[in-house]
Amino acid sequence: MTLSRDAISAVVESRHGQPFQVLGPHQDEVGGKPVLAIRTFQPDARRVWVVDPGTGKVLKEAALVHDDGFFEAHLEGRKATEPYVLRLEMHQGRTLELRDPYAFPSQLSTFDLHLMREGTHYRIWERLGAHVMTVDGVKGVHFAVWAPNAQRVSVVGDFNCWDGRRHCMRRHEGNGIWEIFVPGVAAGDNYKYEIKTQDASVLLKGDPYAFYTEMPPKTASRVYDLGGYEWHDDEWMERRARSSHLDEPISVYEVHLGSWRHVPEEGRSLSYREAGERLAQYCKEVGFTHVELMPINEHPFYGSWGYQTVNYFAPTSRFGEPDDLRAFIDAMHGHGIGVILDWVPAHFPTDDYGLANFDGTHLYEHADPRKGKHQDWDTLVFNYGRTEVWNFLLSSALFWVEQYHFDGLRVDAVASMLYLDYSRKEGEWIPNRFGGRENLEAVEFLKYFNTLVHREHPGVLTIAEESTAWTGVSRPTYVGGLGFSLKWNMGWMHDVLDYFEKDPVHRKYHANTLTFSMLYAYSENFVLAFSHDEVVYGKRSLLNKLPGDDWQKRANLRALYGYMYGHPGKKLLFMGAEFGQWNEWDHNASLQWHLLDQPEHAQLLRWMKDLNALYLSEPSLYQRDFSPDGFRWIDCRDTDNSVYSFLRFANDTNDQLVFVCNFTPVPREGYRVGVPHPGWYAERLNSDASIYGGGNVGNGGGVHAEPIPWQGYEWSVTLRLPPLAVLVFKRQ
Repeated sequence: MTLSRDAISAVVESRHGQPFQVLGPHQDEVGGKPVLAIRTFQPDARRVWVVDPGTGKVLKEAALVHDDGFFEAHLEGRKATEPYVLRLEMHQGRTLELRDPYAFPSQLSTFDLHLMREGTHYRIWERLGAHVMTVDGVKGVHFAVWAPNAQRVSVVGDFNCWDGRRHCMRRHEGNGIWEIFVPGVAAGDNYKYEIKTQDASVLLKGDPYAFYTEMPPKTASRVYDLGGYEWHDDEWMERRARSSHLDEPISVYEVHLGSWRHVPEEGRSLSYREAGERLAQYCKEVGFTHVELMPINEHPFYGSWGYQTVNYFAPTSRFGEPDDLRAFIDAMHGHGIGVILDWVPAHFPTDDYGLANFDGTHLYEHADPRKGKHQDWDTLVFNYGRTEVWNFLLSSALFWVEQYHFDGLRVDAVASMLYLDYSRKEGEWIPNRFGGRENLEAVEFLKYFNTLVHREHPGVLTIAEESTAWTGVSRPTYVGGLGFSLKWNMGWMHDVLDYFEKDPVHRKYHANTLTFSMLYAYSENFVLAFSHDEVVYGKRSLLNKLPGDDWQKRANLRALYGYMYGHPGKKLLFMGAEFGQWNEWDHNASLQWHLLDQPEHAQLLRWMKDLNALYLSEPSLYQRDFSPDGFRWIDCRDTDNSVYSFLRFANDTNDQLVFVCNFTPVPREGYRVGVPHPGWYAERLNSDASIYGGGNVGNGGGVHAEPIPWQGYEWSVTLRLPPLAVLVFKRQ
């Protein structure tokens, strides 16, 4: 025996922090002679032989040096680099052969370890996690995890009976990375990390870098090889890299994949592959340019809608495997539809198997609950001051863009990241080093996130859900902004819904609510969003929250959408709103697709189709979204009649659209509106047309401008304004 009893006991009791110093092949000396000592711990074996893998010849039977299953064999004239096989005779009588995981060298280069240590390995998923590979002709899986404060880390799974004594990992001092290559493990095998903490507690953790997981409520990570998918979207990806989205049309359909459409006869959600083709065709038919998927990262609680993410590199297995999600995105791109991922770097849940208290310490989160806990959501806040946490999150962002070809990342709950006192009372938060409420580390993280994504992947959108007046959210970092491409206009959404929810007789007293947005419309690159948040928790569906009888509700909804598409800013609509779903959104149920059998809802959907068609065909509706030159009020002062008119301009300023909105249920005859040029003004859209379910009050296809000065213009048109309607004209 060439080892001390203490070293053997530390291995047998799975408390040795550097098992590779003990197990595997080691050049040693016995009786003054050099020998190769091969040591292995096999608690279920009765006898162990060392076998030559080429000839099958037994080289030596190993001696049992500890009753719990520690064996050692001494071989003369053999080098540590020469391969061998362990032949085991188990207590049950069967015999098996295996390659010794402790005979394989580290699979992490010194450069990898250097980048990990400084937190700049932005494709760290290529090294940490579980990777199917072949080492020295032997197939297996390489496991690596960051747990710097652990006493010992083992990989456990179906392949070793979930026994933490069998595959204790190699520790890399200086950066806390643990790794091991386990021969014989293959794609599809379940695994976790068993972590012994400094106080000798044992934790069972999922892999933070896992590519796939068991179906919830099961929680094991699952080995998956991402290298096998063949993409078919080269043309799309090349075009995306050349895109300048700020002056292009963006009409987003926000989707919760689990409840968009069910398979009625089976009572289940569509899979990724089933949804891909159907959703792509539907979006193309209705005219949406993008789909935004509510978080599809693996999450334990379905009722969180994905916003309580546990796995930042694994799509939820509820709808299929990772390659199935890739096929979904491939189908979208094949139909010309972009795909945006709702990404949540603001917080994560406290589930025992997840990131919380990962190695027995507050590794990913702040230790002080005044910085580390979201009281509203009972979740934990990432420690943005730790370089390894930056590395983890930045890598996650690049991962979804590179490995899944997502076209954008919508970042959830940005306001909660920016402010140390977010949803906290006095005394419940810690000021920054200057005494302020800004989370300086989070600010720098967001700036670098945007810089990195835009540098590495031109044409990819980053979109902030930010609900405060923080300056420069969608301005470049080099001028002091956060660097996002776009920002949701939460103020516009709240104000416009507040206006439209009023009885029309009272709307004249709330005109400022409707028009206020134009005072700040160009302070950010805004997205006008009617999202899932507006149709849950008793808020009612968009159709059901509007006033009047059923006809008036639908007319109001058409007018709301018409005003939205005329207002500067990109567009976003939550699923079901496009055809006037009556019920609030229920994540456990499919949308009310049966409503489309009723003419009234089919007509609403046709209005959305025609609005999107107009939007896509008219540069004046998107080219100058973020420039004051793209919009001009004709009249925003006729508040008594609640009639508002305005112009939209393309880059070619002669390319214009005229919008006239009547937000009362009163038809108005002979209503004069000033226009900038003479000519025939064709009525491009009328939300009161009978094909949309309206009363068909209109202007017979268009009107001639008259040389009558009005509202500051030399020309004007006389219109019939339908009730609760939006008219769109274009000069021919």
